[in-house]
Amino acid sequence: MDFITVSQYADMHGLSERTVRSWCSAGKMRGAFLSGKTWNIPADAPLPRKGKFRMSPLLKRLREEKEGRINGGIYHRTQIDLTYNSNHIEGSRLTHDQTRYIFETNMIGVADEAVSVDDIVETANHFRCIDLIIDRAEEKLSESLIKELHRILKTGTSDSRKDWFNVGDYKKLPNEVGGRDTCPPEQVHIQMKALLAEYNSKKEKKLEDIIDLHQRFESIHPFQDGNGRVGRLVMFKECLAAGIVPLIITDELKWFYYRGLSEWGHINGYLLDTCLTAQDNYKGLLDYFKIKY
Repeated sequence: MDFITVSQYADMHGLSERTVRSWCSAGKMRGAFLSGKTWNIPADAPLPRKGKFRMSPLLKRLREEKEGRINGGIYHRTQIDLTYNSNHIEGSRLTHDQTRYIFETNMIGVADEAVSVDDIVETANHFRCIDLIIDRAEEKLSESLIKELHRILKTGTSDSRKDWFNVGDYKKLPNEVGGRDTCPPEQVHIQMKALLAEYNSKKEKKLEDIIDLHQRFESIHPFQDGNGRVGRLVMFKECLAAGIVPLIITDELKWFYYRGLSEWGHINGYLLDTCLTAQDNYKGLLDYFKIKY
């Protein structure tokens, strides 16, 4: 585990050093410890949450099954379904069964066909991303957390060997999505900071708020690549944080999802209906595993 100083943690989260020291002294910084007169803080330590966090039965079960390494439950199914569908939307050629095999055995299990190494690496990385959002579901959404998801997702890929790609940080070069211009690189930090400030100011998040966050994130398109997968991971995390049943955009819903993203702000019903359909599908899983929602 990597540890950082009070000053580094404060800079990372836009806080004063005095505030961070106060949290450490009060025992609010998970894993922080004193070495002499210096606080050492885990680099991935979440921000203390204001008020008491009410953990949903789903999040509780996900954490229990993750920690217990239990197969055949909702954690196992979520890892495979979310990873397969989110990657497949972005062009991965791995099948659902191949994705399952990688998760269950940590082996490839592919024969008599050519498979992209990046597809395999990003599949394994996506499993780690899901673990991260389960572990840190209640953490206030921040630029550092979003960048960490991108870093995990793209580490070890061919993109990570390109200096200009900027794994784990915002894009250096302009890009587009669906033939539409996106935020210029020099404006990404400003727009992301404003988006998160507006979103985090809402005391209670509704599904519509999370969908709006997702669409605006995708419009900014802050990373060189991997925006869709990071955005859908964030959407899943924020549903867990708000006690809302999450959703997995399946490959079958892909074109409705794309239409919804492009029409948001004009006809919000397209994306909302698609997300509600995806949510209903996930509710079916919760019913099967007898998890209340």
